[in-house]
Amino acid sequence: MACGVTRRELLQVLSSAALVLPAARFAGAAVTPSDKLTVAMIGVGSQGMRVMLDLLRLAEVQVVAVCDVNRGSDGYEDWGGNELRTKVRGVLGDASWGERYAGPAAGREVAQDVVNRYYAKEKGRPGYRGCAAYEDYRELLAKEHDVDAVVVSTPDHWHATIAIAAMRAGKHVYSQKPMAHSVWQTREMVRVAAETKRQTSVSIFNAHAPASAQVREAIGRIGPVHKVDIWTTRASSFWKQGLPTPVAADVVPASLNWEMWLGPAALRSYSHVYQPFRWRAWYDFGCGALGDMGEYGFDTIHRAVGLGVPDRISASTSELFPACFPVASAVHFHFAATGKRPAVELNWFDGGVQPERPPELAASVPMLSEGVIYHGKQGKLLTQYMGQNAHLLLPDGTLTELYPPEPKGGFPYFEKQSELVYGAAGASSEHYLDWVRACRAGPPARGNYAFEAAIVETLMLGVIAQRTQEVLLWDAAGMRFTQGSERATGLLRPAMRAPFEV
Repeated sequence: MACGVTRRELLQVLSSAALVLPAARFAGAAVTPSDKLTVAMIGVGSQGMRVMLDLLRLAEVQVVAVCDVNRGSDGYEDWGGNELRTKVRGVLGDASWGERYAGPAAGREVAQDVVNRYYAKEKGRPGYRGCAAYEDYRELLAKEHDVDAVVVSTPDHWHATIAIAAMRAGKHVYSQKPMAHSVWQTREMVRVAAETKRQTSVSIFNAHAPASAQVREAIGRIGPVHKVDIWTTRASSFWKQGLPTPVAADVVPASLNWEMWLGPAALRSYSHVYQPFRWRAWYDFGCGALGDMGEYGFDTIHRAVGLGVPDRISASTSELFPACFPVASAVHFHFAATGKRPAVELNWFDGGVQPERPPELAASVPMLSEGVIYHGKQGKLLTQYMGQNAHLLLPDGTLTELYPPEPKGGFPYFEKQSELVYGAAGASSEHYLDWVRACRAGPPARGNYAFEAAIVETLMLGVIAQRTQEVLLWDAAGMRFTQGSERATGLLRPAMRAPFEV
């Protein structure tokens, strides 16, 4: 910045000395401007906007820059009618915000406007313009020297490239799930985090959710777990999979840098079937239903059962397509026995496929549309997808509710997640603050890259099994298949377009 003034110093000047700030949850004292974790948001589509709205409300954080390859548009996806616009209005305290937009609005200029409006109101400075905006994350990292950390909320194929570049630039990183887009990327992200000593976290709230803790406690009631079934309605109820590769090009939206959006992926013509939101269905951009929802569900399972990386993976699916994930699949993971637990079979089902109904479950009790079943020696534990509303099912058919039920909601996972409400509170707030404390020399966040790596490696191996339909035998120590084709081996580290390789 001009005259050698850093952004942190500018924030100190702009903050009124008389301003009374909330107590610092990470230090137990008042938050001063120099205490704030300065954060840049890289990827401010609808999901990035939701995370940004959460972080704006934390006294310990100052959002100072946003970055997106889309200048701004109003064709993003909502979780419900006017959901995203309503959240922005709630955070800004402005019921008129966004009236000019026909639909859900996001992108760098929209996000920049929201940040500046929020801090202008908070600081009582109508002319506040402290948030910078960039199209290219490389320019942001080169210019924003005073940024402490970045939040990566891009499509999956960008996660590793941006996170690794940020860590090498000295920034801590919070990134969206799935943490990576391949097994190789997963391991590189862990290696670089250790090498640079940067603090990391993935957007998996489970470790701070009461339901997850309840599952870990309840597991002891059913004896050693030997099998887990988990199923979700994704993707058929949220986006379409099983699609032919587009052959006709659509006009690139004027606000979008399409080639930069592709980034590490191979060049191709723009098509509306790729975005927004729908990129999850395509091999080169997303990881399908397994990658999108798997890390949420597997996080609780891994913590509760004590899983690592599988040694055998197989899958069966509906019709395969050259570039798009199938409509539905069943993926089977085998985890070898350890000194603490027996061998475990973990079975994943998506697209409307469900596991076998427990024979001891009364006919009057419906199967959940999404859920988890833990099979133990003395009984079964049934929960909703994110571990909510755990019920013990005994061999004699007795079904017992173990904890007070959580409020029912229309969303298929943790209803208290702060992206679904106006206030950052409870487990959601603690999830973010866990990472903030880590960035401020506290212990590593519970969802850090090193912990999540085994989960994400498991998911990425499952994606390979979906694509190849092979029974794969995995040597984790050697990072190789002892049974599997050359194609499967190639998918461990897919090619990435220069200059965005990992």
